[in-house]
Amino acid sequence: MEFVAPPPVHRVLCADCGTPIVPNSANLCVACLRNSVDITEGIPKQASVSYCRNCERFLSPPSTWAIVQPESQELLAICLRKLKGLNRVRLTEAHFIWTEPHSKRLRVSLTIQKEVLTATILEQVFEIEYLVQYGQCPDCTKLAAKNTWKALVQVRQKVPHKRTFLFLEQLILKHGAQKDTISVKEVKDGLDFFYSQRSHALKMVEFLNGVVPIRSKSSEQLLSTDTHTNTANFKYTYSVEIIPVCKEDLVCIPQKLARSLSNISPLTICSRVGNSIHLLDPATLQVAEVSSPVYWRTPFDSLATVTDLVEFTVLDVEPSGSVRGKWVLADAQVALSGAFRSSHDDDAMDEDPASSSQIFHTRTHLGGILQPGDAALGFFLSNANFNSDAFAALPAHRIPDVVLVKKAYPNRRKKARARQWKLRSIAKEAGEEGETGAARGVVGRMGGRDQRKVEEDYELFLRELEEDEEMRGAVNLYRARVDRPGAGSGLAGGKTRKKTQFAMDVDEGAGAADPAVVSTSPADEEKEEDEPDFPDVKLDELLEDFDEMTLGDDA
Repeated sequence: MEFVAPPPVHRVLCADCGTPIVPNSANLCVACLRNSVDITEGIPKQASVSYCRNCERFLSPPSTWAIVQPESQELLAICLRKLKGLNRVRLTEAHFIWTEPHSKRLRVSLTIQKEVLTATILEQVFEIEYLVQYGQCPDCTKLAAKNTWKALVQVRQKVPHKRTFLFLEQLILKHGAQKDTISVKEVKDGLDFFYSQRSHALKMVEFLNGVVPIRSKSSEQLLSTDTHTNTANFKYTYSVEIIPVCKEDLVCIPQKLARSLSNISPLTICSRVGNSIHLLDPATLQVAEVSSPVYWRTPFDSLATVTDLVEFTVLDVEPSGSVRGKWVLADAQVALSGAFRSSHDDDAMDEDPASSSQIFHTRTHLGGILQPGDAALGFFLSNANFNSDAFAALPAHRIPDVVLVKKAYPNRRKKARARQWKLRSIAKEAGEEGETGAARGVVGRMGGRDQRKVEEDYELFLRELEEDEEMRGAVNLYRARVDRPGAGSGLAGGKTRKKTQFAMDVDEGAGAADPAVVSTSPADEEKEEDEPDFPDVKLDELLEDFDEMTLGDDA
């Protein structure tokens, strides 16, 4: 087989630099060709994007306002649509370049290709800077111009605390149910959500019906009518009432309702609240589910709430019954916290010395987590007096002295450590930036005499999130910044909430006490060790906070 040599390649010298190259129509090498031909000509190197600070939406051409995350693919698509001349070249790559979060600038790196000569394709990388211009979307413009709402959703719950609405705020944020809301207003027993369209209000009512037990009714008001076209303009109001029973409340249901619920004991604990309430009998582990229609046919109130909990010391626990999920039936011996201290060590002993040193025997559903020596929170019913006909009808032998509700962690609480996570907030006040900035949250905007009570409710809500993994799974927790002291909370509630989170320790037992007197000395902290089973929030449960890239001034 005869070898045929390839034909020789004739080369010429580059007209500018003299480098030997394969001949082309311009007789220029690639470097000289790139210097003489600019394929980015006609593409602006600076542009602008519109951003509404009130609803945190970007303008997507031609007239759509969309909520997008910083440095997301959706925001990149909006930036590319703002460029003219991209249709004349081939775009091969585009990505964001990091900028200071509050610089009001977006930098995008583009890689384009274009055929400049016959069979000669030139590739070039260049950068475009976008200026973020503040403006108002049409919905916010109507709100600023006092153009009143078209639909209103009034959410109410007649309970003495705000924990339900604090949790509801996080559910709304997790599912994005707030995106159509033009304004949120706090009132005495709840919140008002304002909407520009009736369909948005109906969507919120359907969302609330899916996450909390409610009943609702609607009304409408005629604003104007046109007899010639047979059209009318209405305002719509939807009243939503949440069942006034919360998690860990002690309830006594009517005897007739108890018989219909598989003959459960009337004295129960509310173990879970979803679109229905779940009642648990701690003496038998029997569980009953009460839906909204069933509740409103036979309503009942809570006998005691979380603020009425008393701290007990567990002396002995002996599992003696069945197991239902995470609940384990057990017999327990408990005494009031500090019952066996000497008189000179405890200046705040109970007024009744006999009950203070008494040992109580009770059946509890916490046999799987309680150990001798642990602290537990429960309801002390020995000398309790409730204004309830259902409770008064109970035989005396069916009323236990103590009903334990949950385990307590007193050593950890006294140290007032900073949490490594934070929550987001919906509502913002005028002049405040960002969804997780220093803006006050939906709950706690009214201030006044109830401000301290709201702070205590917020601290209890944060503790519930820490201690209940199932509850944490229903909300979004974000990683807190540790390099900004005092500003890492980003929580609904602003400056007062930050103090609550990092410094305040609210006694969960029987309404106790001034938060200022619960701090301990360093020597006491060294003696007290952390509880080994304290339910810390794990790092893999936290989300990255995009507030670091929020466009706007640092509040």
